[in-house]
Amino acid sequence: MSEPRIIHSLGVERPGQMALYSYTEEPLRDGQFRVETLYSGFSAGTELTFFKGSNPYLRSHWASDLNVFCDGQPAEHYPMRFLGYMEVGRVSESRTPAVQVGEVVAMPYGHKTGHTADAQHDFFVSLPPDLDPLLGIYVSQMGPICANGLLHAAADFMGTSALALGDGVRGRNVLVIGAGVVGLLTALFAQHHGAANVAVADTTSERLDAAHALGLITINENQVEAWRFCKERWHDGPQDRGADIVFQCRAKSASLHSALRSLRPQGTVIDLAFYQDSAADLRLGEEFHHNGLSIRSAQIARVPRGLAHRWNRRRLALETIELLRAYSSLIQAHLITDVVPLAAAPHLVADLAARKRHTLQAVFRMQEN
Repeated sequence: MSEPRIIHSLGVERPGQMALYSYTEEPLRDGQFRVETLYSGFSAGTELTFFKGSNPYLRSHWASDLNVFCDGQPAEHYPMRFLGYMEVGRVSESRTPAVQVGEVVAMPYGHKTGHTADAQHDFFVSLPPDLDPLLGIYVSQMGPICANGLLHAAADFMGTSALALGDGVRGRNVLVIGAGVVGLLTALFAQHHGAANVAVADTTSERLDAAHALGLITINENQVEAWRFCKERWHDGPQDRGADIVFQCRAKSASLHSALRSLRPQGTVIDLAFYQDSAADLRLGEEFHHNGLSIRSAQIARVPRGLAHRWNRRRLALETIELLRAYSSLIQAHLITDVVPLAAAPHLVADLAARKRHTLQAVFRMQEN
């Protein structure tokens, strides 16, 4: 019989103030297993919205029966004791045949020093021995988010006959707007699955340097607009210019408008961004209307309609493992920029929110060396 244990977690005390919390975790029951967290990745795009107070769940709730947000009853309140969804841990105890003690698993359970999981209900993926556990932070959630973007591109191009993840990008000219983690992983997926060209647009020199180091074409938007780059370089005659597909990965309506302008006629934007503001910069009466364009939102909660019999979150996670194997050294060298102990996390998050520090991927180390 296992003993109770103390778990430490990272959360938000109030807007602008991170905090460390503790609680007691009960002994294991049948069907459960315990993990000791090794690494927990910080998702700046999502988690800073809770730190700043801009997340829609702080002012409304998701009505799952209607599939809409409803105002007046916030789903989240301060203090929030748990954040995060990019964890890797080693199994320390198990009362289920699903996992063995010593296995390393990727799971989305928050920035915690440990976790008790239910093998029947919690999503987890066992990591292969040849994959560095540090890279495993991308396996359960972030990587599948990006892979699902490619799957939506495949469905857009081939409908329900799409079989492979690269069916929407193979041999095509691809633009990715936003060189954050989502953008760079999505770009690597497109490159890995045979895109003719993959260009990444951003304004931040550090992000552009990372994209270049990963072998991607870079567009410095301080020097040239993304749409102009695409229209001047990718064309099949004067009336058919632009990217075949654009992955929009930056949470600004102006970026979505830029994505639309960059497309060839009847092209599609696959939108992976998490917007929190109004869309004042999005002008749907212009290129969207005149070029017959499409926008498809790709979120991890849903694979494209008609492909669910072939694809699910686990298969997207396995595709992520293959991507990480192919680019392991480059991702570790150029994408994961900060690895800090959990105790240093509140200060790092505050610096990121205040733009006092630049990071691509911050990771919280839970076990001291």
